[in-house]
Amino acid sequence: MSQIDFVVDQLKRAFDGEAWHGPALMEILDGIDTKTGAARPIPEGHSIWELVLHVAGWEKVAIRRIRGAAATLTDEENFGHIERIGEQEWRHAVETLRQNHTDLLNAVSGLSDSQLNDRVPGESYNMLFMLIGVVQHAAYHGGQIALLKRSRS
Repeated sequence: MSQIDFVVDQLKRAFDGEAWHGPALMEILDGIDTKTGAARPIPEGHSIWELVLHVAGWEKVAIRRIRGAAATLTDEENFGHIERIGEQEWRHAVETLRQNHTDLLNAVSGLSDSQLNDRVPGESYNMLFMLIGVVQHAAYHGGQIALLKRSRS
């Protein structure tokens, strides 16, 4: 298995399932409705919805970096802004997360193993470090979402 194949496999596992650590992000999000997604059981904490927007935003940043841009998120973009709480808006947020992840998998699949050693534009680390960070990011926020989901049951 090439390094790229390994990274793609790890991205898929952390996002869709069969991860070593337990349920993957999309498995955790399964069954979450609009009300649960928007709830804020920890008053100073983020909602599940905001965490979904956050992960989606950073996956988009990773894509832009792979394509050569020195990209980041503004403070406002980092956890998104929910204009209206509704079923359609919640589904759109989850669909955006799914689409960004699909786009990321396609971008990573187009890299060569040697490109994993390339420095990320505007950063001091390489592509491999960033992509392993994306895997860890999905697992980390998946754990937060699981706790928030459980608090609503």
